[in-house]
Order: sequence, then structure tokens, then C-alpha cells
Amino acid sequence: MSQKLTVIIITLNEEQNISECLRCVEWADEIIVVDSFSTDKTVEIAKMFTDKVIQVEWKGYSAAKNYALQLAQNDWVLSLDADERVMPELAKEIQSILESAGESFEGYEVARRAYFLGKWIRHCGWYPSYTIRLFKKSAGSFSNSLVHERLDLKGKMGRLKNDLLHYTDRNIFQYFEKFNRYTTLAADDMAGRGRKFIVTDIIFRPLFTFVKMYFIRGGWLDGLHGLILSVFSAAYVFTKYAKLWEFRNNKS
Repeated sequence: MSQKLTVIIITLNEEQNISECLRCVEWADEIIVVDSFSTDKTVEIAKMFTDKVIQVEWKGYSAAKNYALQLAQNDWVLSLDADERVMPELAKEIQSILESAGESFEGYEVARRAYFLGKWIRHCGWYPSYTIRLFKKSAGSFSNSLVHERLDLKGKMGRLKNDLLHYTDRNIFQYFEKFNRYTTLAADDMAGRGRKFIVTDIIFRPLFTFVKMYFIRGGWLDGLHGLILSVFSAAYVFTKYAKLWEFRNNKS
């Protein structure tokens, strides 16, 4: 007997992405959009695809996703970000799994293929970047991290064969909008876990990030895009630890 599927998506001002994201999963039995009071047309567009659009106060990525998960009426859940796309091949694979009652796994991880500044990134450690997106509601919940939350799965995990497309940063301006927000959240997360600032972190970790991404993980094979991504990622690490220092310094 085929299992039913709920798709969950959290949004905040995603009018440029949400339509294509929802269009890719119209075949799902239930679609839930948890919106944090977008000021653009996100909600208006989402309501064209589902009547389950709920607005809640923003309390973080994990909180929003766990809330959406609680609302799911079906045991099988597919968690998506608004800038991700489920192409027909992946949709058919998911439907096949549901028809076989999920086989013997409680969840499945999928490779995300990222479109960065107009190019598909194949190296830098970005691909394949496996993440759990299809899972049983009863077996999964999202971690409490302030940023880069992950799904904690209880049970056996399988792997999907087809990629999930991720239309990440459209331009450098957008990248650094996210950059500033994410580095602050990451620093706050480290501080909240009692992480102390160490000078060597701000010196060596950014350098190691660049060497790992560009040389060890083949970022140079992605051309100028790989170089830009590796430099930006090193800057991300530097800024994250600089903000941790700032946080500790202001606190003292």
C-alpha cells in the first residue's frame, strides 16, 4: 500500500523562489508552508498551491521546521527549502519508495547540486553534499542549532539516487546578505555552547578552509567560480570567529 507524503517548507520573503519550489511538488498529498510574516508576495503565491499556509513569529530555522513537522498529517515527510527544486526524476524515485512502503529505512539522504552565481558547482566539497530530506515523521526531528540545522534521524538511513537542485546565491550581493546573517547566528550558536575564542582559530581555520575546498576538494576544477566560493567560504569562517571574539569581548 502506497504511503502518503507531506512536504514542509519554511519561508520568509521568498516570492522569487516559492512558486517554482511548490510547482515541483504539486503531486504530494499535503503541502505545508510555515511563513514568518513575509512582507512580499510569498504568502499570496503559496496559497495558490496549498491551503495550509501558516504564519508564525520567527524563532529560528529549527523551531520553524519542527513546528511545520508537527503539523504534518502523514508519516512520510519531505523537507525542502524555498530555493530547492525536486526534478521529475527525483519525484518518481520518491514516489516509488512510498509505493513500496518506504522499504526498510526510516529516512533517506539526497545529494544537493548547488547553482552558485550562474554555475553548477561540482567540487569544493559542495557536491555531493548529502542531507536527509525524506523521512518518517515519527523518526525525525530538527536539531536546535541557530544556523545550518540538521535532521536527527532515529533508525536506518538510505540514499536517493537522484539529485535535489539547490538554486543558492543568485549574485554576490545576495550572498553577502546571507553571509552577515549566518555568521552572526553561527557565532551566537558557538557562544551559547560555551565555545571560547582562541586566536589560532581566526588565523588557521580560514586558511585551512580555503586549502581544503580549493585544492583538496578540487575547487580549482570549477574555475573562477570555485576560486570565488573557496575565498568566500574562508572569509565566512574568519568572520564567524571574529564575531565570536566580538561577542566575548563585549560581554567581558
